Amino acid sequence: MALEIEGKIVGKLPMQSGTSARGAWQKQEFILEYTEGNFPTQVCMSVWGEEKAKDLEKFAVGTAVKVSFNLSSREYNSRWYTDVRAWRIEVLQPASSDAAVAAPAAPVAQQSAAPAPNLNDFSASESEDDLPF
Repeated sequence: MALEIEGKIVGKLPMQSGTSARGAWQKQEFILEYTEGNFPTQVCMSVWGEEKAKDLEKFAVGTAVKVSFNLSSREYNSRWYTDVRAWRIEVLQPASSDAAVAAPAAPVAQQSAAPAPNLNDFSASESEDDLPF
């Protein structure tokens, strides 16, 4: 399942590396702050592999980004571990204020010239209440 989130990089953790049964590995984690409702929320995400770690170096702390990621959980010794693995990070482009200024304003709908009805416009038969309650 691929998910996306927009936020700001607020921290980067040191590179981790090691060797497993499948060979050498590298991982770097970073903290993304995003707004959920009225409050900022932070999530620790990771990139795996030397190439993805080098891609993460391009983004400074404080950069607004859009992150595509996958969620996965695994069990080890009756304890569950969840991994938020980023696979694409893109800089968020700020909304162009020039486009809003250049766009013409929508015309205001004109109201009809007929005056609003008053009490004398209704007949006496219409004033009887025919509601059952």
